[in-house]
Amino acid sequence: MSGRHKSSDGVRPKKQLGQHFLTSDAIAERIANTLSLEGYKHVIEIGPGTGVLTKFLIQKPIELEAIDLDEESIAYLNTTFKNTHEPSNLNVRYADILKLDLDTIFPGLPIAITGNYPYNISSQIVFKMLEHRNRVLEFTGMFQKEVAMRICEKPDSKTYGILSVLVQAYYEAHYDFTVHPEVFNPPPKVQSGVIVLKRKSATELSCSYNTLKLVVKTAFNQRRKTLRNSLKGLNIPLSLTEDAIFDLRPEQLAVDAFVELSTRIEHGAL
Repeated sequence: MSGRHKSSDGVRPKKQLGQHFLTSDAIAERIANTLSLEGYKHVIEIGPGTGVLTKFLIQKPIELEAIDLDEESIAYLNTTFKNTHEPSNLNVRYADILKLDLDTIFPGLPIAITGNYPYNISSQIVFKMLEHRNRVLEFTGMFQKEVAMRICEKPDSKTYGILSVLVQAYYEAHYDFTVHPEVFNPPPKVQSGVIVLKRKSATELSCSYNTLKLVVKTAFNQRRKTLRNSLKGLNIPLSLTEDAIFDLRPEQLAVDAFVELSTRIEHGAL
């Protein structure tokens, strides 16, 4: 990284970590305020970087676990926040969020997850969150705008896809606001978007998450084909595939329809 991208706090944004540090306090505070704090008081922040969001989160009545894979960031956060605010409601952890067992953090307790997510692993973070959906009551934060919109998209759209269905099966998804590149260091080449996910009251579906995930991924991997053709590899009974729903393409199915279809497949074929 060139010197012009060096932060005043000494934490350099690193391209290999997909880092674009938010520099706007106003936007950081707005992201912090996406958390309702309803039903939980434990929060995980992913990718705190220079702590622009962290400093607003620790002002809330929560216990905060900030997780980063950047040693410079960890050192800065410990020096700036954890060691200078006693008693501290912040714990800083050096870890790869994709390899970390989230059940070891605030074990057994309901949580929220927030952050300015590294764009290069943001979709993987969402899939990891879904694996812990029974504990994660809220999931908020900033993504590349295209990914943020895809998560919240509705049927009959080219951007409606795997993330849309799997997230919205369990969460109410809301695209909150757009963030422009000039408030980052270094500025990304794309716009960003902040989303708010709130878990639905029903935590269990009529089908398993694994079956829903298999059906949705298989369907959208050949999204131009009808379900009758794209789902052939699942060995669905012929009597089931005669249903008119199999004449549709995946983008035409609402989330509830995908759940119903997955339930029928699970009980009849898998």
